[in-house]
Amino acid sequence: MSKLDEYRLLIERSRRFLETARMQMDKGFYDLAVFSLEQSLQLYLKASLLKLGVDYPRTHSVRKLLELLGELAESEEVRELLSEYAVELGALEDAYITSRYIPREYTLEEASRLFQAVVRTMEVVERALGKGGQV
Repeated sequence: MSKLDEYRLLIERSRRFLETARMQMDKGFYDLAVFSLEQSLQLYLKASLLKLGVDYPRTHSVRKLLELLGELAESEEVRELLSEYAVELGALEDAYITSRYIPREYTLEEASRLFQAVVRTMEVVERALGKGGQV
């Protein structure tokens, strides 16, 4: 698979996970929505690294991926997200782990805040990388 094909696949999966999160929130499935949000952001950040011509690290840490993107894109705005959304990004990472091993319930408010954090993070990363890219 070419990098362009992988980029497109990751972006499409990210979009689908984000849409799935919306549907799950509408149905009150907040734990599943939060997991879908984590997956959406993780795939988006990995695709963004590919867009920069960089193979993404084999990690599930959205914080590490975002940190790497901030460095590579030389974007202060991306780096500031790590501080601004420290709690939310940590909660998304926890959701990835707890979805498999530890039952955890989420509220509509929690899921909504995480949804907003994911969407804003994607918007900031998109601005930092611009519409073009190396892929």
